[in-house]
Amino acid sequence: MSGYPNRSFPSHMRQQSMGPGMGSIGGQSPALVARVNEKKAELENLKELRDLSAAVATQMEALEQKLATLSDGTEAIALVFANWHNVLRAINMASAKIPKPAPEAEDAVPLPQTLVRIPTEHAPALQAHAEGATEEESG
Repeated sequence: MSGYPNRSFPSHMRQQSMGPGMGSIGGQSPALVARVNEKKAELENLKELRDLSAAVATQMEALEQKLATLSDGTEAIALVFANWHNVLRAINMASAKIPKPAPEAEDAVPLPQTLVRIPTEHAPALQAHAEGATEEESG
């Protein structure tokens, strides 16, 4: 057993060792109740802050995805605009080779030649497909 004899401490020493407010058996001190209520309110505020922060994070992720899409679209538009000068130059060069029609009447306004390039390598297959679709609609 232990080498210390069983001793009883006076009641005022027992209350000090338990800390302030812990000595009252049935009730709690009003300061302690107020502190607990304050901490509960703080916990509720922290939970609400956590939920709001999660909502903001979700919205930021959605915004990030939309901005990435917008960025990709902007790059595509920039490529089109970068090539536009080349397209206009090619049209100008092709138009320069087209013979100018003689004006039929002096008061007629000369119109530019229509420059259209249609690929013909798939024309027979497309024509057969179009005819088949027309037959299905009428039949």
